[in-house]
Amino acid sequence: MPTITTKDGTEIFYKDWGPRDGGVIVFHHGWPLSADDWDAQMLFFLEQGFRVVAHDRRGHGRSSQTATGNEMDTYAADVAELAAALDLREAIHVGHSTGGGEVARYVARAEPGRVSRAVLIGAVPPVMVRSEANPGGLPIAVFDGFRAALAANRAQFYRDVPAGPFYGFNRAGAQVSQGIVDNWWRQGMMGGAKAQYDCIAAFSETDFTDDLKAIGVPVLVLHGTDDQIVPIADSALLSHPLLKAGTLKTYDGFPHGMCTTHPDVINRDLLAFVRDSR
Repeated sequence: MPTITTKDGTEIFYKDWGPRDGGVIVFHHGWPLSADDWDAQMLFFLEQGFRVVAHDRRGHGRSSQTATGNEMDTYAADVAELAAALDLREAIHVGHSTGGGEVARYVARAEPGRVSRAVLIGAVPPVMVRSEANPGGLPIAVFDGFRAALAANRAQFYRDVPAGPFYGFNRAGAQVSQGIVDNWWRQGMMGGAKAQYDCIAAFSETDFTDDLKAIGVPVLVLHGTDDQIVPIADSALLSHPLLKAGTLKTYDGFPHGMCTTHPDVINRDLLAFVRDSR
């Protein structure tokens, strides 16, 4: 398997498909998944002639099951090492959910010339947890519940999330795909319990406000109005005004996992944004 080894000895698995002389799109997955969550996007953009790259975040998928470094600064540093190792230049970075936070932190700190654009999809910025500074956020008890469920029975928890709110399969009239549920479970169970436990704090408690303000490249923000995992009112609607060159597009009734449930719609809008950069 293709991997890089980071400065602290962590092996990061990655996929790197397509022509080296084409535009580069880098995909960043959400918790607790892997690069496989981007299959529908990577195959689509490969057919469009792009070079597509996706990695398994440390502690997730086929990367090392790390006990340390499971926080946003290290996640972003891992991306920087991957970008250097693969010599990624003028890349477009696309992040979903936790991956959107990773993109925000990496892009805000990236070396000049590494990034041309970014996309945040159902992304966790600016900050998820409720506080005096963020009164509309979710109570810490929600994330404590995630941790308790993971520790008590990770295998069952990783059935319940995709079968319910992640893809909106708990909504009346939803067309449930058992294959999608099983694939979510498969990806989640590939990773390390300790790293995924720690990542709950990383995606819920990290404040990305300064990162968003620092990003100078164009950023497309995509979010479903029925996102039950990362509610739009406390994420995209707050992130967009903080960006210097942000564009917000919302999708009525779409769930958190809309890249999987509605790939044709999302891929079309991503393509339009990507082509505009050429």
